[in-house]
Amino acid sequence: MMFALKIAQIIIAVLLVVVILLQNRGSGMGSAFGGSSAVFTTKRGLDKKLYNITIVLAILFFAVSLAVVII
Repeated sequence: MMFALKIAQIIIAVLLVVVILLQNRGSGMGSAFGGSSAVFTTKRGLDKKLYNITIVLAILFFAVSLAVVII
C-alpha cells in the first residue's frame, strides 16, 4: 500500500510539473525591458483546461501526500 502511494505521488508530481510548464503566462520578453501590458483576459479553451487540471492535480498531490504521512 505504501509503495503504491509513493509511486502515485511521484507520477502526480511529474504530471503537475508538466502541466504547470505548459501554461502560458503571456508576459513575454517585453516586460523584461520595462514594458508591461495591463490587459487581463479570461481563460478560454486549452488554457482553462490546463488551469483546471492543475487544480485537480494539486489537490490529488496534497491528498496522496497526506495519506503517505498518515499511513
